[in-house]
Amino acid sequence: LKRHPSAPTPPSSLLRTVLFAAMAMPTGQVAVDEYGNQFIIMEEQAKKKRLKGTEAHKANILAAKAIAESVRSSMGPKGMDKMVISPDGDVLVTNDGATILEKMDVQHHIAKLLVDLSKSQDHEIGDGTTGIVVMAGSMLEQALTLIEKGIHPLRIATGYERACEVAVKRVQEIAKTVDIMADDKAALRKAATTALGSKVVSSRKDQLAGISVEAVVSVADLSRRDVNFDLIKVEGKVGGKLEDSALIRGIVVDKDFSHPQMPKIVKDARMAILTCPFEPPKPKTKHKLDIRSAEDYKKLYENEQQYFRTQIKALKDCGANLVICQWGFDDEANHLLYQNKLPAVRWVGGVELELIAIATGGRIVPRFEELTPEKLGKAGTVKELTFGTTKEQMLVIEDCANSKAVTVLVRGGNQMVVDEAKRCLHDANCCVRNLIRDPRVVPGGGASEMAASLAIVAAADTEQTIDQYSMRAFATALDVIPMALAENSGLSAIGEMAAMKAKQQSTQNPWHGVDCMQTGITDMWEQSVYEACASKCNQLRLATQVVKMILKIDDVITSADVIDQ
Repeated sequence: LKRHPSAPTPPSSLLRTVLFAAMAMPTGQVAVDEYGNQFIIMEEQAKKKRLKGTEAHKANILAAKAIAESVRSSMGPKGMDKMVISPDGDVLVTNDGATILEKMDVQHHIAKLLVDLSKSQDHEIGDGTTGIVVMAGSMLEQALTLIEKGIHPLRIATGYERACEVAVKRVQEIAKTVDIMADDKAALRKAATTALGSKVVSSRKDQLAGISVEAVVSVADLSRRDVNFDLIKVEGKVGGKLEDSALIRGIVVDKDFSHPQMPKIVKDARMAILTCPFEPPKPKTKHKLDIRSAEDYKKLYENEQQYFRTQIKALKDCGANLVICQWGFDDEANHLLYQNKLPAVRWVGGVELELIAIATGGRIVPRFEELTPEKLGKAGTVKELTFGTTKEQMLVIEDCANSKAVTVLVRGGNQMVVDEAKRCLHDANCCVRNLIRDPRVVPGGGASEMAASLAIVAAADTEQTIDQYSMRAFATALDVIPMALAENSGLSAIGEMAAMKAKQQSTQNPWHGVDCMQTGITDMWEQSVYEACASKCNQLRLATQVVKMILKIDDVITSADVIDQ
């Protein structure tokens, strides 16, 4: 490295460092020190790796495609399940796209965007989490061929945006409005059955769909067209068959009465819901008590007993015949409650306590002094159920004053089945809620995607700009949904899709889709395979937005080991 003649001589240590850096690593970033001398910075640069332009697009698209491929085979009624084993050995068998992607340990930055995409679909709609990821992966795959042809990624993004608008408009055109309450809520049952058809529990889909519809309708506010899911409690209990699952119009608490000799059933219950502990108050500071004689001990014992008597008197005076407490109580209190014929339940969680208060119309009481008859919750019966031979007990609070809160009790042969059944019921509940909010339905079986694809191709034919290529690519990307459904059902993917498209065109009926169940009928309305219009529109819009975002990334600077992975 040459130094300017007029510049003062830098310290020899600096020269040695600069020379060593220059000799060790000949390439790098050139900088200038305070004397105007040039030197090379090699510290962090060697550890960084950079992808630019088409290379960055390819790397991003291939990562996203890998994620989409991993869930593609779990789509549809004949889709396969995935087993995910967590680092600590927990096994999860599921068919739900959002759950699979959430449990997968995804490291790649772009792949994580697709995981977030399925999560946002799950939070907003609750169903269609697999389809949205497959759709986004396919759009990116089609975009890659256009990039290789030399079309600018931003032009592709613009074309995709226009195609998405055409697709959403077409989907809304083919939607049919259903009367959700007609014919014993048949439309809601059919939609819930469609949501459950692709799950592990599909053998019992009719029964679970009925439970789901009854649960959602009983807590729905039909005037505001809204459903509060906090009022539906899903409780799982291992043992028994899936058919034993039931809807209980009340609250199920995984607790039992605190004393084994307390009555197992309380009729016309008036319950005190307490958040205060059933024990004498403890000083908040450190304390030491000296007891020097038997009289002192007796006084202390009397005092303690007096606290308990006062508490039980407060309960008796307000007319309570059942105590539900958030905290525990010792054997002394338990014995006194039993003697005074006051059945009690202890260690009830805060969320359950709130649900019990909502269902029974009671108030949560933080102090014994505040107990009044108006604050008691009322229920027809509170009974203790025993399951199987294991003496496992649960409390059921039925015939509540305010029957808005309900519980779905899910049974299953093992914990995995119970957990999966809970997830399936969540999807079905969301599907029913979406129809209550917006009673328009669109066909399943890939019919709405094929109808949208045909509409986009027709729009692209009249487009004069270069966007027509990306619009056609978007239409091709939508075809992946019916193709995946046909493939997973053991049919010829391309052949089945082409036949259905031709049938839609010739009959002018956009409800013809892939007949996955081999019933011989391709009209999805007759097969009762349909989903909420809001779900499909949300899928198209969210997928397009994420794809646009990925296409706009043209430079990735990261540590070398991440890119190598």
